[in-house]
Amino acid sequence: MSVLPGGLRVCVESVPQYGRGLAAVALTVAAGGDDDPAGRHGTAHLVEHLMFPRSGGGSADPTGEGYAALVAGAGGVCNAETHRDHTVFHTTVPAESLPDVLAWEARRLLGFAPTEDVIRTETDVIGEEIRGAGDAGRSWESALGALYPGSRDSFGTAAELAGITAGEVEAFFRAHYTARRMVLSVVGDVDPAGVMAVVRAVFAGVGVIRVAGEAGAAEGIRAAGEARTAREIRTAPLLSGRPGVAVGHPLPDPVADRPAYLAQAVLAQVLGRSRLPALARSARDGHRLTSATVTCGYHGQWLASAAPDLTLAVLGRAPGTEVDAAVGIWRSVLRAVAEGPLPEAEHRRAVNSLLVAWHRQADSLPTRAVALGRDALLLPGSAGPDALPAELRRTTPAEVAAAARALLEGPATVTELAPQARTVPTARAHTVLTARAGTELAPQARTVPIARAGTELAPQKGTVG
Repeated sequence: MSVLPGGLRVCVESVPQYGRGLAAVALTVAAGGDDDPAGRHGTAHLVEHLMFPRSGGGSADPTGEGYAALVAGAGGVCNAETHRDHTVFHTTVPAESLPDVLAWEARRLLGFAPTEDVIRTETDVIGEEIRGAGDAGRSWESALGALYPGSRDSFGTAAELAGITAGEVEAFFRAHYTARRMVLSVVGDVDPAGVMAVVRAVFAGVGVIRVAGEAGAAEGIRAAGEARTAREIRTAPLLSGRPGVAVGHPLPDPVADRPAYLAQAVLAQVLGRSRLPALARSARDGHRLTSATVTCGYHGQWLASAAPDLTLAVLGRAPGTEVDAAVGIWRSVLRAVAEGPLPEAEHRRAVNSLLVAWHRQADSLPTRAVALGRDALLLPGSAGPDALPAELRRTTPAEVAAAARALLEGPATVTELAPQARTVPTARAHTVLTARAGTELAPQARTVPIARAGTELAPQKGTVG
């Protein structure tokens, strides 16, 4: 890890065994949905999109060829994700193209100046993403907002973005995309000294605060707010493809209380792999669950955010199973684990499944680059991704039982998932059905399956189409 004079942190790791001949670059920025200005929910998401303009010229590349096209021309791939507390851009290319990619990355930061027409194009794209968000995502955001008032989801609100101006977008970028709020990670078949020489040359001036008064807005990363202490918080019902209920619980701080956090990850694996699937196939007191998933961390991505964060259970309800009955079943499963200890074989299977997931991605260059950037920016003091297997192995059945007790005794949100009544219009004789000008005939929103705890350490929710 090196720090440039302006404060940009740069992490370079030579790991040719994970991707011979390849290199990955991740730029992690401490700017996400929680930073959106009042009345402009989605600004962070929009800035992410504007780093990949869909028309020539403008912010990312004044020459007219966008960043994504340049990367594709080099035989690489790139994408980005906006989260509640950060945004990350990641690119993978042949190692010989790394100097060019670093120069392009710096250029789109230095040349950020979106035009009004590009902004309108990207707000329309974001509106489509919001409409296509699945049941699981809406449940997660509802639970977080109820437990931590003021937290904002990463997508945004289409109505609030509709009137946003280029000046507002640039002000957000200048305030939050500053050197001290960014980490650049480079991983792969690289020479660290050579990489640092290129970075020092092309990133000079990146993230420099140019407008008086912006420094205060750009300093530090927000502190997690206090969770509500009410035993149970009922949120407004959400429309869903099928009847269900979502139950959210706050997670421990992954920095201040890391062992307890990792015990929650193991608990989610135990519940999701053995306890809940078996329960969903059997009757209990005349009530049935048709499905059951549990996720640990931001939209199922554990260690992907700083506190606050959630464990979320999403339970499908069979006909006749009321919300309270489904929540009761969930709590009974937690009590069974809390009264533990878990059988050693079940505990070992859950830990091993998390380790397998980690090892499957250990040779993924973008995953590694993103993990290094997140650790440096969001999880200070972390020993890094290579320390995670040993940390998981130290988790005990007693700690998992304590994790279940913490969920039972702490606050929780309950959100009913209610199917929307479908009405089939009947055309009357001689009636012509026409679409009004400007009316979109859109398909139903797709349901995106939740990722189980431990299946992915890298972001899954891409916001660049």
